[in-house]
Amino acid sequence: MQRRAFVKSGALALVTIGLSPSFLRRTAFGAQMMQAPKGKTLICLFQRGAADALNIVVPHGDKSYYGLRPTIAIPRPSGLSGTISRDAAIDLDGFFGLHPSLAPFKPLYDRGLLAPVHAVGSPSTTRSHFDAQDYMETGTPDVKGTPDGWLNRYLAVKGTCDECKITPFRAVALTQQTPRIMEGANEVVAMNSLDEFTVRATGSQVDRLEALYRTGSADLVHGTGTEMFEAVRMLKAANPQKYLPRNGAEYPRSQFGQRLLQIAQLIKADVGLEIAFADVGGWDTHVNQGSTNGQLAGRLDDFAQSIAALVTDLGDKMGDVVILTMSEFGRMARENGNGGTDHGHAGALFVIGGDVKGGKVHGKWPGLEQDQLYEGRDLALTTDFRSVFSEVTARHLGATKLDKIFPGFNAPSSGWLGLV
Repeated sequence: MQRRAFVKSGALALVTIGLSPSFLRRTAFGAQMMQAPKGKTLICLFQRGAADALNIVVPHGDKSYYGLRPTIAIPRPSGLSGTISRDAAIDLDGFFGLHPSLAPFKPLYDRGLLAPVHAVGSPSTTRSHFDAQDYMETGTPDVKGTPDGWLNRYLAVKGTCDECKITPFRAVALTQQTPRIMEGANEVVAMNSLDEFTVRATGSQVDRLEALYRTGSADLVHGTGTEMFEAVRMLKAANPQKYLPRNGAEYPRSQFGQRLLQIAQLIKADVGLEIAFADVGGWDTHVNQGSTNGQLAGRLDDFAQSIAALVTDLGDKMGDVVILTMSEFGRMARENGNGGTDHGHAGALFVIGGDVKGGKVHGKWPGLEQDQLYEGRDLALTTDFRSVFSEVTARHLGATKLDKIFPGFNAPSSGWLGLV
């Protein structure tokens, strides 16, 4: 059977039993399943819409911050360092603080598990969400048409290892479609939820379809069918419907919270998960952004509670896990006339995990005086996002061919921030 005909008919069969065709497509186009090393896992979380860095990691020690944002600035911390109040920034080091909705992050920071990075982002000057997200996900700023994402290229150059089990779950995106960051020739799984993958793909329907595959010859059709059903069995054995978070972790009932819960399930089920991805939208706050309360505060509350629950749930396993957050760019330093912020330049991100050198805000602060702002309006960039991504990929996952993962980026490792 021709590959094109197989993908078409196979995808229809998978729709019948409730599986995502993207799983079949990714598997069918690979020559063989990649072998995932046990141990380290990288979880990438994309805040789509350009999160406001200045109200997330608050530079309360920079007096210009309050002049630029007379109504939406986060008030300076009150009382002793580290005091947590819903009405003021949570102090970190006397200069930077967290938005009060990020209170669940403060214990992680104090334990050395959380490292904020400020004034970080893409060197591209674009203010287009579409282009900026594409550049961050492909790892090639201002280069349009890059065919694959940097996480997929990582899968390609990392290769295989000895004494590793073959698994379809080396790279998983809890998304409706394969995200740009994971697009490419190497196999990934994209699915809305584990329930859709397992509950609807059980019983006699699977048995009948599996019998169909067994009658095929030992070619691409047969190999792909075997891998698909092995994936179903692996998740069925993990019994996600009966999963109970550990250590008192309580995930929000939001889509984002539940997707992080499912990432924890996959890690604990020992299915060979090496790369996980999820995203969350709603960060484009042009109007009524709010200060300690409001639109941004609500987003941050869900964001922080979800990630903190994941860290709590994984417990000791966080020694082998790093969580990397990202957003396509920051927002304008000065608030606009609608009580919001417009598209900006540099932003902020978080690196969280047992390997992380946390308890410190990383990156060079450029300042918020008029002559220090990028194009007279935005937080200036002092750290290229590829420097952070390179360091995490190399020091946590063990990648060596960084020139293949981030083509055109030749910054030496001596310039890394020391995050991991």
